[in-house]
Amino acid sequence: MQIIGIDIGTTSICGIAMDTELGVVLRSKTVNSHAFIEGDKPFEKLQSPEKIISLAKEILDSLICKETVAIGVTGQMHGIVYTDENGKAISPLYTWQDERGNQQYKGTTYAEYLGSFSGYGNVTDFYNCKNGLRPQEAIAYCTIHDYFVMQLCGLKRPLIHASDAASFGLYDLQNNQFDYEVNADIVTDYCIAGTYQNIPVSIAVGDNQASVFSTLADEENVLLNVGTGSQVSIISDHIVENDNIETRPYFENKFLVVGAALCGGRAYSTLKDFYAQILGYVTEVTEEQVYAIMSRMLSSIENTSLKVDTRFAGTRKNAHITGSITGITTENFTPAEITLGVLDGMVSELYGMYRQMQTLKSGVVGSGNGIRKNAHFVKVAEAKFGTAMKIPAHMEEAAVGAALFAAIACGIFKNAHEAQQLIRYV
Repeated sequence: MQIIGIDIGTTSICGIAMDTELGVVLRSKTVNSHAFIEGDKPFEKLQSPEKIISLAKEILDSLICKETVAIGVTGQMHGIVYTDENGKAISPLYTWQDERGNQQYKGTTYAEYLGSFSGYGNVTDFYNCKNGLRPQEAIAYCTIHDYFVMQLCGLKRPLIHASDAASFGLYDLQNNQFDYEVNADIVTDYCIAGTYQNIPVSIAVGDNQASVFSTLADEENVLLNVGTGSQVSIISDHIVENDNIETRPYFENKFLVVGAALCGGRAYSTLKDFYAQILGYVTEVTEEQVYAIMSRMLSSIENTSLKVDTRFAGTRKNAHITGSITGITTENFTPAEITLGVLDGMVSELYGMYRQMQTLKSGVVGSGNGIRKNAHFVKVAEAKFGTAMKIPAHMEEAAVGAALFAAIACGIFKNAHEAQQLIRYV
């Protein structure tokens, strides 16, 4: 038997077909969505839902075969698309990167006024309502992957898993309900939303939860994920209260405690762009060549006294925080030490949030391209966390997590423990 997982990311869409006995990814396909569209304001970060859905269906159709028994879906959290009474999108997708929540409102910002974060769905909707931007025909809103499930299964009303519902903000974790009026049905368990080509389709889940689900076979591990942003995550039996981290719904009555760095892998990429600009005055260089140069720098150095704060894009709580470099001397102000300092800053931000989670774990698992493609980051993280890092054999973490969730929802596996026995590490 084969299970399919679709992950609708911010810049790309990924699909996988996985064998339910061997636990290996048999086929995968990833395409750049090129879905961003221009808004009226510079702070808007919008995408075309029609283009995303079309591409996601193409990928799904290319993976379906006669052995396919379940379809799971996940994707970028926080963002929303409005739907009408027929379940059709009547707005662009307002992505998690949208910054309308940081605009001024009654002496503060829209996000701060609500006690939430810019880019979170309910803040976005609040701004739109106050500025006459909510479509008159809108009866609900949901994530883009919720909307994909609606289109696959012919649903007229969003069916939202708690993992996605909580990503809108203003969500009561204890009672699994909104503190802000949202017209949607919330589901907290494994659930089949409908069928596509007579194949069961599970309710969509958040990409953070899906990625954790496919990587943490042992709940005594902590997960580091580094992509454009980065996260440190643990599974907990209780809610953790802290201003710098979030507690999110997980599966089987557990919680996912998450610390999110907005910049994450972008910090290293920003440094690459800086070097590329300098080198560009002398010769033409490719992105790969610059990364190779940075790797050679890192291979020549063991430590640095520089301190680099890599919060270049601020934080969820404070968008006005900026990065910095301190401890500069005539001896350490070198490209190699700056490069190592950036890696250390990325790890330190995650480690600092981990130490605030009130639960210490015995091991570390790493995921995301920022880890898979950067052995130097792994080395720095292992030193900071004091243990070797395990990396999953599959690269498409969120898509695999969605597939495993769907397999449980349709009864192929009894529970998470049984499904996660398929997870392999390199």
